Amino acid sequence: MDRFRIEGPCRLRGSVTAAGAKNAALPALAACLLTEAPVELTRVPRVRDIETMRQLLHHLGVVSESTDEGVRLQCTGLPTTDDAPYQLVKKMRASALVLGPLVARLGHARVSLPGGCAIGVRPIDQHLAGLEALGAEVALEHGYVTATARRLVGTTFRFSNPTVGGTENLMMAACLAHGTTVLENCAREPEIVDLARLLTEMGAQLRGAGSERIEIQGVDTLGSARHPIVGDRIEAGTYLIGAAITLGDVTVRHAKAADLAPLLEKLADCGCHVETDADGLRVRAEQSLVPCDVATAPHPGFPTDLQAQLMALMTQAVGTASIEETVFENRFQHVPELHRMGADIRVNGSHATIHGPSRLSGANVMATDLRASASLVLAALAAEGTTVVDRIYHLDRGYESMELKLQSLGARVERIRSSPAA
Repeated sequence: MDRFRIEGPCRLRGSVTAAGAKNAALPALAACLLTEAPVELTRVPRVRDIETMRQLLHHLGVVSESTDEGVRLQCTGLPTTDDAPYQLVKKMRASALVLGPLVARLGHARVSLPGGCAIGVRPIDQHLAGLEALGAEVALEHGYVTATARRLVGTTFRFSNPTVGGTENLMMAACLAHGTTVLENCAREPEIVDLARLLTEMGAQLRGAGSERIEIQGVDTLGSARHPIVGDRIEAGTYLIGAAITLGDVTVRHAKAADLAPLLEKLADCGCHVETDADGLRVRAEQSLVPCDVATAPHPGFPTDLQAQLMALMTQAVGTASIEETVFENRFQHVPELHRMGADIRVNGSHATIHGPSRLSGANVMATDLRASASLVLAALAAEGTTVVDRIYHLDRGYESMELKLQSLGARVERIRSSPAA
């Protein structure tokens, strides 16, 4: 397992470019199952989850090749199998996104249940209820979901609560259904809007993405497309928080203010200078930070994927801050590791209280999930001495070349490669 060694403190200064969003690229990759025509995706991030999805698609009969700008995929004819085995699906929950496209295109699918998750229970019951509403027969047996339908039929389906993966799965399935499908209480994340753009480029008739109500008119076939993946707002937000926690000055290109409005508002409340232009965002921090309270919520609320990073920032604010996690029930696993670095944080159920500023010191810490990894890296940049962050394979799932980008901003960080097994 690779590790990061970080020498702190430092001040991040300079400019970086946000990669394409992992959470937009994953459903875009799955969408190639809907057509036998080639689909070319540009600005695809080079992260572990993308490789995992490509392995799963290869198993299903998709030919993919890396290009200078991204990935080119083609599922000539029908998928060669409907089976998504546990050995592949267990690596990444987003693997469940192949379920809707397989049923829509092939008429049947057998996909392993994704299993547990480090940050809490994330069931796919809404995915399955939606497919049943579209006319599929769904069964659970031996840890697998099986779904069959001669052809899906348009319907009206309301999610019991907004779900990003469920919205994406049913959007893709409904594109090839007979008739009109109306999805209500949909998730509104920018990544869903990006998927809708791709599906429209492929010939889908779809409107309303980004709102609570999406309407899809089914078509018989979809075609080719060339689509740039939207910039990663979570990666961008992480580096902007990095500017704040180190009292630095960082510009992130390919970042949209509209996608990060809740974070930018909180950074401004903390005393940071926030600037926006057509192609990026800039955050400067030149004085003591002011604490702010945050409650996570589905988009357009404050994203749960930036909660851990903001908590690291609050350890350096002068005063007391409160963070409430409303999306996942087990997303404070970074707290014990921040304690090891000297943070003063108290957790009571879904609430965390942070007393600052804490004089953080370098320590050996362990990443427990993707965003927890990022919070530990940010804390290390502000800490005195050497921090070693272990298990950064979590980080590699969603951040492209983080150590190189941080080095370009002036951080003293290096990747320590694991030794091959004897």
